[in-house]
This record gives sequence, C-alpha cells and structure tokens, in this order.
Amino acid sequence: MRVPRLVGLMAVDARRTADARGVLLAAPDRPDFHLTVVDYVVRQYPLPGVEVPRGAVVTVWFDFGEGEGGGGAGVREPRLPRPPSGGLQRELDEPGDPYAVVV
Repeated sequence: MRVPRLVGLMAVDARRTADARGVLLAAPDRPDFHLTVVDYVVRQYPLPGVEVPRGAVVTVWFDFGEGEGGGGAGVREPRLPRPPSGGLQRELDEPGDPYAVVV
C-alpha cells in the first residue's frame, strides 16, 4: 500500500484518511493528537506515494520545526535585481511635441 498525502489536511481528516488507507498516525509535536481537530498537517514522513506495509506508522507534524519558516511571513531575503524606480513616471511617453507631424 502507498502512503496517502496528508499535508494540508486538518487533523480530523488526516486521521480519517490514514484509517481508510490502513496506516497509523503519530504526531510528536501534539501529545493530544487524538483530540486535535482543526490544526493542519504541515509535514509528513514517509512522503506520499511511498510503498509501506499495512499498519505502518506515518509521522505528521502540525508546526514547522526551528528554522523552517513556521510564522507564515514569507521569505525575507533581498531580491535582486530590484524593480526599476520611477513608478508611473516610467509609463509616460517620451518628452517631446505631443502633436508632432509624422511623415
């Protein structure tokens, strides 16, 4: 049997999916996992699609570990090259006679 994808599921749905697929769940960051309902799975091991025997334990996490960006604030690194400055000014036509005759 293959490990189901549990990342992104609420705890209650992850338990239901695991039960239906014949795998057991463990959650080291939630000792009260059997009571957890609306927290979302953010990581799992083994990965989805891996072949495992029936009754194998799949470990799921509901919090990101240290240094894994658990705040959801996004990446805070400088992006290069920076966008050009000028804003709307760059959208304007080149200066000159707006009524120039084109021959």
